[in-house]
Amino acid sequence: ISACLVGSEMCIRDSQALLIAHKDLAIEFRTKESLNGAGAFAIVILLLFSFAFDPAADLTREIGGGLLWLVFAFAGALVFNRSFVRELPNECLDTLLSSPLSPASLLLGKAASNFFMLLVIEAISLVIFGVFYNLRWWVRPFELLLVCALATWGISIVGSVFGALTVNLRLRELMLPVIIYPLLIPLLVAAIELTNALFTNQPLTADQLLWGRVLLVFDLVFTALAVALAEVLLVN
Repeated sequence: ISACLVGSEMCIRDSQALLIAHKDLAIEFRTKESLNGAGAFAIVILLLFSFAFDPAADLTREIGGGLLWLVFAFAGALVFNRSFVRELPNECLDTLLSSPLSPASLLLGKAASNFFMLLVIEAISLVIFGVFYNLRWWVRPFELLLVCALATWGISIVGSVFGALTVNLRLRELMLPVIIYPLLIPLLVAAIELTNALFTNQPLTADQLLWGRVLLVFDLVFTALAVALAEVLLVN
């Protein structure tokens, strides 16, 4: 009986999270506030760096992963800032929290919508990156997609958690990046190492596969913490 109750609770939580994600994505694709801002930022940074140095093939393979993931992380901060801020007018956030919706579902739904928006920005950035840096990043698409998915979910869940914490601060645009970037260092290092390895189109070594485990553990730990502490983060 207890297993059935846990299973039904998880199904309800998942359906509620999907509803929140659908709502946020519908609003975003109608207004395009976050996508336009973060997408333009990512494209401009990639273009500026393409003029700052000669994008030779060897050099691009060495720094390409680092450049991409720094751009993705900074662009993500623009997305996270809007995630909870859009709920402040007319006390929408208080209404959501007082509804039957669970805090964990709200937090996971926000993370899911941020995850999808970041993937869209990353896809656009990769096209720009391939054109201006003369690098064929698509030679190993499935491995690259897996790395992007794991790393982007980690960025999204951390950004959503601290986006909820800083939503009522006056300097939230400044505080959010200051808080989340130190926490993202292990994830970004792992994503950079794996991305650089994929750009060389060589088989992944055991040491490089270890970085994949770092991404997976990071995602599991922070997702579990977000679900467990959601009520404390959002209600108290």
